[in-house]
Amino acid sequence: MIIPSPSKPSGLLYGPVGSNAVHLCIDMQRLFGPGTPWAVPWMAKVLPTISRIVEGHAEQTIFTRFVPMANAEQAAGTWKRYYQRWESVTLDQLDSALIDLVPELARYVPPARVVDKWVYSPWTEGKLDAMLRGTSVDTILMSGGETDVCVLAAVLGAVDRGYRVIVISDGMCSSADESHDALLTLYSGRFGQQIEVAEAQDVLESWEA
Repeated sequence: MIIPSPSKPSGLLYGPVGSNAVHLCIDMQRLFGPGTPWAVPWMAKVLPTISRIVEGHAEQTIFTRFVPMANAEQAAGTWKRYYQRWESVTLDQLDSALIDLVPELARYVPPARVVDKWVYSPWTEGKLDAMLRGTSVDTILMSGGETDVCVLAAVLGAVDRGYRVIVISDGMCSSADESHDALLTLYSGRFGQQIEVAEAQDVLESWEA
């Protein structure tokens, strides 16, 4: 297993993290742990970092969970082909306990909250929008996995909604090292006015209570 060495984070270019921030942690579930078809080999490496963030800001943390379809027949469009390929992780065949957050993070719920989703993006079904609507939240801190799939969808959705987005570089994991590194470079390069890439320590030191 190769542990990626991402490009140097751009840092907090637009000042400290304000009190109106939430931590959106993407899909840190048993479903992506060891021994599953979707195992992310180095999820365990970033778990202590994510735990540190949640420990001090559980009330400001929202976890997402990816929930597979019951079977391919229930899926629409290309998702049908997807679940024909991944039949072993449909709800009809999967141990439902694998949908749960990993124990190290599940213990923070509540006060941390959970949003379930059936596609890559947590924004598509409107639950996350509804949770944040009417609040003063203007900044979203991103962690979790995978950097180049569900995190990517979450990041771009937050950008489209005008949030300040801070990607926590050492709180991200993927099963594809090359695209993980490429996405961190893309975030801080092409999206430099809307996305900052920073390390967890810098975020924690600057996050206002």
